[in-house]
Amino acid sequence: MKKGKKISGGKYKKQRKKKLFEKESQQKIVKLGEVKRKQVKIKAGKIKTFLISSNEANLIDKKTKKVKKVKIKNVLETPNNRFLARQNLLVKGAIIETDAGKARITSRPSREGSVQAVLIEEKA
Repeated sequence: MKKGKKISGGKYKKQRKKKLFEKESQQKIVKLGEVKRKQVKIKAGKIKTFLISSNEANLIDKKTKKVKKVKIKNVLETPNNRFLARQNLLVKGAIIETDAGKARITSRPSREGSVQAVLIEEKA
């Protein structure tokens, strides 16, 4: 059977169009670069802030349990898609090179207004 068709060959018709809050927005991509943020009005009059580009991250060190702001030098690898690392795109799970060493991004920069990362321990 073809998608959107009845067994008889007729078309299924939509009952209504999508409402504004049901429509999907364009995918937001966070690049490595000077920090830029954008604010968007959402439902109930609230404002959502998301990143367009960033070159700094809040780094958490598990041993000392301290947070410090560091500069991002490069995106080394992205487990879900290797092409994202080539383009220096910041996504959750990406391994980045910082001033303090390698770190893994734990936040979703395209949804939140900042980049959170955890320091990766080097195995000798």
